[in-house]
Amino acid sequence: MAYENFYKGADYGMEPGSDSLYTGTTMAQGALGATTGVQIANQLQDVGNFLNQGMKTIEVSTISSEVFDMIPKQHMKEMDRLSKLTNFDITLHAPIIEPSGFTQQGWNEQNREAAERQLKDVILRAHDMSPRKPMPVTIHASAIPGTERMPIDIIGKKNLTADELRIYEKEGSIPTQMIAVNQETGDLVPLRREVRHYPTSPKGKIYTPMEEIAIANRSYWDNKLSQLVFYKERGDDILTKNFPMIAAEYKSIANGEIPQNKIGEILTDNQKAAFSNVTNANIYLENTHQSLNSLFNEAYKVANGKGKEALEQASEQFKQALEEGHSNPTKYSSALQGIIRAMQHITVNGQGAGIRADIYKPVEEFAVDKASKTFGNVAYEAWKKFGNSAPIISIENPPYGTALSTADDLKKLIKKSRAEFVEKAVSKGMNEGDAKRAAESMIGATWDTSHISMMRKQGFDKRELIKEAEKIAPMVKHVHLNDNFGHSHTDLPPGMGNVPIGEIMKKLKAEGYKGKAVFEGGNFFQHFKTPPHGMLLEAMGSAIYSAQAQPSWTKVYGTMGNYSSGYGTFLPEHN
Repeated sequence: MAYENFYKGADYGMEPGSDSLYTGTTMAQGALGATTGVQIANQLQDVGNFLNQGMKTIEVSTISSEVFDMIPKQHMKEMDRLSKLTNFDITLHAPIIEPSGFTQQGWNEQNREAAERQLKDVILRAHDMSPRKPMPVTIHASAIPGTERMPIDIIGKKNLTADELRIYEKEGSIPTQMIAVNQETGDLVPLRREVRHYPTSPKGKIYTPMEEIAIANRSYWDNKLSQLVFYKERGDDILTKNFPMIAAEYKSIANGEIPQNKIGEILTDNQKAAFSNVTNANIYLENTHQSLNSLFNEAYKVANGKGKEALEQASEQFKQALEEGHSNPTKYSSALQGIIRAMQHITVNGQGAGIRADIYKPVEEFAVDKASKTFGNVAYEAWKKFGNSAPIISIENPPYGTALSTADDLKKLIKKSRAEFVEKAVSKGMNEGDAKRAAESMIGATWDTSHISMMRKQGFDKRELIKEAEKIAPMVKHVHLNDNFGHSHTDLPPGMGNVPIGEIMKKLKAEGYKGKAVFEGGNFFQHFKTPPHGMLLEAMGSAIYSAQAQPSWTKVYGTMGNYSSGYGTFLPEHN
């Protein structure tokens, strides 16, 4: 195995040992690994190269669906045979597939179902690589933009609104950008914290992302309902001028007492014109009714429990009013006015009573609802087919600034995915206790240290990175052990950036984490043409010998004596 050691020289007087890769915590060599190249389908060749370097854990990494689909099924099984021959552990990074169903055109349920089918196929093929024991398969939680926050200390408490202080002061940070999703169209809308200047407040007023979502919801329903009112009023104007002239005759016509072919004989010329105008007014009212049906459907789908109850009550009142309006278009118009007014109260003014019908929703809430269904179904199908040897659905925190990139959001997604699994398994006859244990075993997190480190670009320091690790620790099944400087999505070997990897790993170990830690080194190798495994061993203080005795790779620069002194030429290479 090639090993690169940085020359220590003399310690820098102001910062002794600052050039060391050592992160301050130790991991055995067998628990450390690296990823294959993401650009090539010949993953089998890369696996062979890593085995020649002495790696005991290798992650097949195929970020592109096209590359993954180019891997022959025979290669998957050959990797399993190599694993049996050389006793190495294999894991898989699934292609980037948006699990909630978003595409560049927005969201729809068909896209989510397509993503679910694709991920089921990934898991099915992954099982060929490790058919005897569960293997972590890392799947990104999301690939769409999400909420960004900033520390309150940087913004300054004096610059916060009263609501921001009340809601976020304890958390220590506030949202500066949120993404809202229109639940009907699937469109994404960015909402930023910004100062706006209006005639009533020329010096400016701060509008927060949550206020922007509330404004967007009110505006949506106001605009839609206003359109209904506009067309209804066109019909009302016609009715006001014409219906009194034929009110008595109209009821008889509507009830069938006067046949259609006799209308011309009974009505005067003025009444005929009025009847024609009333017919046109009815067309306006019918169009209003049809549009109202569509809008009611939208509102009912997004309403909370109280909102649905209020809409159902309004519906009953509307149906009663419609019966009276059968033979009287003015009463028909009145019935429409009543349901429009009720919907206005529910959708725009009902929040004080706990009634909500939000067409716009923070993308994290929406994505958790949709992606959890995908992950729960994928996990259940894997368990049903493979039982205890099914691959582990290990959901990864994407780079910070992407939806579901924080520990809190990832925990919500995992909990709801497990709940979806349990619900499906129980509905198929599985004992609830067994279903919960299976869900906890099969669905967890891959924690990527460089992804969460990108919080630094918003002003967070290493303390926040450690807190995030502590929050997610009980759910972690796998680790991507990457370093960077927090401002761009780069991956360096541990100890080469400023991610507090040692402290993060200590938090994970404190919760009992004993899984693998994999460095995603494809880009690093591309730039430096150097296998990173030796640096990984040094950074994580791995022991040189399998008995885990000293020295470690961290201290190899200090070893002395003849290279093969007394033992023959089997000791590690030493630069």
